[in-house]
Amino acid sequence: MLLLRPRFGLMPQRGHCALRLITGGIDLIMKRPWISAAATAVAAIFYFSGSQYAVSQQVAARTNVSPQSHVQTRSGPQVYLVRGFLNVFSLGMDTLATKLNSRGISVTVINHTEWRSLADQIAAGYKAGRRGPIVLIGHSFGADAIMEMGDYLGRQGVPVALIVPFDGTSSHAASANVGRVLNLYKSAGVQITRGPGFRGQLTNFYISDPNISHSDVDDLPNLHAMVIGRIRALGR
Repeated sequence: MLLLRPRFGLMPQRGHCALRLITGGIDLIMKRPWISAAATAVAAIFYFSGSQYAVSQQVAARTNVSPQSHVQTRSGPQVYLVRGFLNVFSLGMDTLATKLNSRGISVTVINHTEWRSLADQIAAGYKAGRRGPIVLIGHSFGADAIMEMGDYLGRQGVPVALIVPFDGTSSHAASANVGRVLNLYKSAGVQITRGPGFRGQLTNFYISDPNISHSDVDDLPNLHAMVIGRIRALGR
């Protein structure tokens, strides 16, 4: 079973054990959902019964990025990062957000369950005159969510400059309103395809390192550097 790297400092022993179970469950879900789903659900319940507050405090300490929107300029990149399962994993999204902030790029970080309300806010901003390039980045269930967001925004006439899924849980088709897709994937069967009308740039980049798993693929510095380079190139 994959062990969660020590990101949260000291936590109650019960929460620590449950986090180990949940993290291992996430990797197993990618391979054998029928084996791991029940165990992961039990671990999640066990975890939330006593440790959620401790984890949320440590997450807040790890990054200055609020889960709510930062003020974004009307012409600068609009970068949205979407976490996956339980909102306490996919913390590579927080690390990436901190790196972007340090380069003067404001971001919004949310959980994948909130994608539709965020998409409605993005669409409203676009219709109100905000024209900065829209960038959607997500990990795991968050990666699935940003592909759905791209399609949803397309149906509202909103262009998306760049989508970066970090190892989603299923394959998706890029919609016609999307300019570029950089799919960073580890799991089999999660390649992105060209949907009807898509004429943008599509890259499926396989992470071949056997030491990298679904749970930590979002926290790799070299991938962060690649993504940051793609974002900065949008303004040139």
